[in-house]
Amino acid sequence: MRKVKKILQNKYLIAGMFFLVWMACFDPKDWSSLSVKKEKLKNLQKSEAELSQKIAETNKELSLLKSSASTIELYAREKYMMKKDNEEVFIVKTP
Repeated sequence: MRKVKKILQNKYLIAGMFFLVWMACFDPKDWSSLSVKKEKLKNLQKSEAELSQKIAETNKELSLLKSSASTIELYAREKYMMKKDNEEVFIVKTP
């Protein structure tokens, strides 16, 4: 009992415990906020990778559109459902 009382009266131990509790719970950079920020960073990096892939695909498509007229016609027919004056287009949507 005397040892426990002596340990609890140690001012360095009390200051150290106070410091640990403060850093773990009350500091703006505590453990829970760090884990939330790491998760957010991981999601942002994943989103960045997806957007980089989309940008690469779009640049590839743009270079194809700049290179030939047949590609422009194909793109207009597929994306905007355009047609020539002398033809009919039937659109069939599958469920």
